[in-house]
Amino acid sequence: MNKRVGKQTVRTDSRPKIISTASIVGPKEGQGPLKDYFDIILEDDLNGKDTYEKAESSMMYLAINEGIRKANLTEKDIDYLFAGDLLNQLTSSCFAAKDMDIPFVGMYGACSTMTESLAMASIMIDGGYANYAVAATSSHFSSAERQFRTPLEYGNQRVPTAQWTVTGSGAMILGKEGNYPSVTYVTMGKVKDYGVNDVNNMGEAMAPAAVDTIAQHLKDTERSGDYYDLIVTGDLGTVGKKITTELLKEYGYDISKNYIDCGDEIFDHERQKTNAGGSGCGCSAVVDCGYIYKNMLKGNLKRVLLVSTGALLSSTSCFQGLTIPGIAHAVAVEMV
Repeated sequence: MNKRVGKQTVRTDSRPKIISTASIVGPKEGQGPLKDYFDIILEDDLNGKDTYEKAESSMMYLAINEGIRKANLTEKDIDYLFAGDLLNQLTSSCFAAKDMDIPFVGMYGACSTMTESLAMASIMIDGGYANYAVAATSSHFSSAERQFRTPLEYGNQRVPTAQWTVTGSGAMILGKEGNYPSVTYVTMGKVKDYGVNDVNNMGEAMAPAAVDTIAQHLKDTERSGDYYDLIVTGDLGTVGKKITTELLKEYGYDISKNYIDCGDEIFDHERQKTNAGGSGCGCSAVVDCGYIYKNMLKGNLKRVLLVSTGALLSSTSCFQGLTIPGIAHAVAVEMV
């Protein structure tokens, strides 16, 4: 049976279930508007480790194991772990996976990795290749800041369009049965590059990819923009969210009444001085695993389109003056 719908979308006939989630955040995120939705809030962003990279890896390890525990499973029950992060050669994910007895598939989509890993885990279960799978990702302000921008000791002033990398990790445990939010459609995005080269304006760089993927998903599924209770982008922040809303109107979709962005929601920008909002792999991960998932379980949300967005830059490409390509992947999650 052909499961393809339109140009870029796949229908999951078995509707894999997200049977549990876990989210862990740093102290700053734990002081934000969504603090009541996170499972674990760290008191120390080093999490007892001697480097920020080790701290980030420990967060992912903790989130995955907490998700497995909440699902009443063990590591031996999990067929695949799909995970990724922002650091060179997926440092956080690889070092978390080495301490687990689970086959590991490393994923890199920059900040789009949460829906990328969720999409692949869902497809594996729907295809009959797995009974249980984990989708996870992480980011850390201090590890990402010194890899992509400047040394932490430099203390540079942040421009208004800059975003604050979220310190956090989220994990989703997927299975085949139960009355849980189900993955119904997956739309994999295309890389879009509109010539943005300002590393301090990720929202502008990623917005075109978000627009393209959302519009293609709605076209492929023949759904209107208001079909979903919420359309949720990953980490466009205030700048990218505004651009996305305006550009989608040119495609004929007005989502202004049911659209939020995780980067816009996770911090109180004025009080916490996060400028244009949050970013990083952990941004959409912890908001989706916390706020979105828990509201779906409560019945407050029934149909949600998760669209994590990523800026596909590296320290090398930035130093060479290249532009910043963007990517976005969409996963429809519904109570069915």
